[in-house]
Amino acid sequence: MPRLPLLLLLLLWDVGSLGFPAGTSETQERDVEMVQKYLENYYNLKNDGKKIVKQKNQSLVVEKLKEMQKFFGLKVTGMPDADTLNVMQQARCGVPDVAEYVLMEGNPRWDRTHLTYRIENYTPDLPRAEVDDAIEKAFKLWSDVSPLTFTKVFEGQADIMISFVRGDHRDNSPFDGPGGTLAHAFQPGPYIGGDAHFDEDERWTNDFKDFNLYRVAAHEFGHSLGLAHSTDIGALMYPNYQYSDDVQLSQDDIDGIQALYGPSSNPVPPTGPQTPQPCDSKLTFDAITTIRGELMFFKDRFYMRVIPRYPQVEQNFISLFWPNLPTGLQAAYEVTERDEVRFFKGDKYWAAQGQDMLYGYPRDIHRSFGFPRAVRSIDAAVSDEQTGKTYFFVANQYWRYDEYKQSMDPGYPKMIAADFPGIGNKVDAVFQKDGFFYFFHGTRQYKFDPTTKRILSLDKANSWFNCRNY
Repeated sequence: MPRLPLLLLLLLWDVGSLGFPAGTSETQERDVEMVQKYLENYYNLKNDGKKIVKQKNQSLVVEKLKEMQKFFGLKVTGMPDADTLNVMQQARCGVPDVAEYVLMEGNPRWDRTHLTYRIENYTPDLPRAEVDDAIEKAFKLWSDVSPLTFTKVFEGQADIMISFVRGDHRDNSPFDGPGGTLAHAFQPGPYIGGDAHFDEDERWTNDFKDFNLYRVAAHEFGHSLGLAHSTDIGALMYPNYQYSDDVQLSQDDIDGIQALYGPSSNPVPPTGPQTPQPCDSKLTFDAITTIRGELMFFKDRFYMRVIPRYPQVEQNFISLFWPNLPTGLQAAYEVTERDEVRFFKGDKYWAAQGQDMLYGYPRDIHRSFGFPRAVRSIDAAVSDEQTGKTYFFVANQYWRYDEYKQSMDPGYPKMIAADFPGIGNKVDAVFQKDGFFYFFHGTRQYKFDPTTKRILSLDKANSWFNCRNY
């Protein structure tokens, strides 16, 4: 693909004034090169030989940046700001987001539903049996929700040929070494159509370390079947690598594959999880906590993070920060004095300092906190920084735990309605900020003054997300 000269890009962007984060000239030049390569690889940036005007709003580069920012849900500025550069630095699939490997006209799909695949060679990173298992499971994700079937063959030409290669492997899409592009696959068609290539310069694993082969293969086979990239961060077909210990198809993925090949023959139509939308007025939360001055909201597999002085909420998989945490957390709270966050699900809890999970977890809530055996899960929890008291909400009651004495206070449980009047009989999530408690139930949020025991305001649950600016 033709490349715009680096000097031309430097002049075009006027590096110091068009939004590059502050840094040395060497760093900025490296960022310029990265942006150019990224837009060429994934957004069809081409040099058509015409003179590119310096007016930034009219430049091809700026328009391609805006296209990329819109795809990833970033603030659309046309400038290579810090958030844009951060996304560009993430490991991802090598298939372009807007310009596909065109082998057939129209929307490519296989003209049959019984397909074959062959593993041409194996990565030394994993035992052969584990590679076989990862590939088989990846195909099964798609066959479970569609009429497709996949049969492994051991010789000759298969519909989908799978190989581990590095660098230039003669398909006009060379790999780039460790990190960056992980793999790519070609849409259905003759010859190379449907084939999937994995970069052997990566380290392939069967867990959360480096790059999980099952997760990447499942994504690439979506391309082999005719699917393009999705803008839904919860979809398997989202272009950037997102580890989750529970690899599954989202409803977006299912809708896509069924649009190509029809519904599954399963009498119970398969469904997948839907990605929560931060500005959905009906959004509810599983748990909320403060973490080192930031707010973290948890919903299903996802967190939504409110960063001070940043206009947009950050959303991603919980596993991005804490790979060992389960999904569907039920409560979380921060003990600021210990720089520790505790996460609850069922009768177990986990602890972390920042992104580091602490050793020896999960632990039992009954042994650690003294809950009676009748308590099987925690609905919500919050720790008062001033008093060192932690409040646990279970159904219509609450317990109070002394973090200094590491024991439950006597006289509990008590009724929520009696000591927190006006918030109702059940709490979904709660956190403390500036001395106030913020209680959540359904789509409602209550700002509560624990000193006067009064509700100060009532708002939407997602009011922290600055949705008017979306």
